[in-house]
Amino acid sequence: MKVVVKTLTFSTREKFELVNITDEVEKAVSESGIINGICLIFAPHATGAIVANENEKGLIRDILDHISQLFPPGKNWLHNRIDDNAHAHVASSIIGASLTLPVINGKVIRGTWQDVFFVEMDGPRTNRRVIIEVLGE
Repeated sequence: MKVVVKTLTFSTREKFELVNITDEVEKAVSESGIINGICLIFAPHATGAIVANENEKGLIRDILDHISQLFPPGKNWLHNRIDDNAHAHVASSIIGASLTLPVINGKVIRGTWQDVFFVEMDGPRTNRRVIIEVLGE
């Protein structure tokens, strides 16, 4: 089995933001040379997440608005006594820090309307990373 790892590094501009990383994921799979296997996309951050969904401006706003309503930054979270980002920790633990997609015939498989996004919930940040690991043959 072959394993290829690529790390994306980028900055975010907003407290809540969806960063589309679909092109980078597809490029990593293509460059890996792996024909059939899986692609793991992982955010090594306790205040970020990874999701797949439609890249439509209204939907993106709806997702971000709903995250901020479900996990309000201004709530009296206990963790905020240490650091003012408990909302992002709780949201990340529920949304999830990783996504696994199949790789078939050298292409990452996703639904017609699915793009891959890093979900920023504690921005802006200057050094966010996403690890893309492609495994297979």
